[in-house]
This record gives sequence, C-alpha cells and structure tokens, in this order.
Amino acid sequence: QVQLVESGGGLVQPGGSLRLSCAASGSIFGINIMGWYRQAPAKERELVAAITSGGTVNYADSVKGRATISRDNNKNTMYLQMNSLKPEDTAVYYCNLRLFSGLPPRGVDYWGQGTQVTVSS
Repeated sequence: QVQLVESGGGLVQPGGSLRLSCAASGSIFGINIMGWYRQAPAKERELVAAITSGGTVNYADSVKGRATISRDNNKNTMYLQMNSLKPEDTAVYYCNLRLFSGLPPRGVDYWGQGTQVTVSS
C-alpha cells in the first residue's frame, strides 16, 4: 500500500516563500509521476506542478516562474518550492502519485491528506 504525507504548509505573507514536501512510502517502483494539486474553497482541484520519475516537469501557467518542483528518488520524496506567493495561491495542497503498470500501462492514483497554505497579510 502506498502512503503519501505532506508537510510544509502554513500562513505566509504575500511575496513570501515556502517549501512543501511529500514523503511517499510503500511499493513504489517503475514509471511514475508525482504532482502537486491544489483546491481553493468553492473551486475545483487543479494541477500546480508535476514531475516524472525521469525528471520531466510541467507547471500550471499560474505558477510558472514562481514554483520549482523536484524529487529525490532515493528518498521517495517530492518538493515544491514556491516564491512570490500571492493571496490567490491560498488553497489546500495535495500530493499525488500516479503509478503505471501493466500492458497497456494503466495509472493508479494515490493522494495525500493535504496541507493548508494561506497567503495573507
């Protein structure tokens, strides 16, 4: 069974920075994609950034230039560094892991419990 545990959320002033971490445990092997999603009140969950097991990254337009996603495969840990935070970045941030297996490959999603990020003065 896969478990994901996020940490690093909190209250940050506009223009500030924070780093989120997601530690994965369990049966993790092969091709996978790890990502950060966020959900603000009354809004749908949206992708913030994702990184493949090979290191390819993708960012939402809203965070390009302000966010950096990275991962340490030896530690099964993913990070999201966010700078120049804005009030509209306020949301619950969720860690996601998509594992691929089988032929044709099928993805199975796992989610963390979420961590609150509030950007406010």
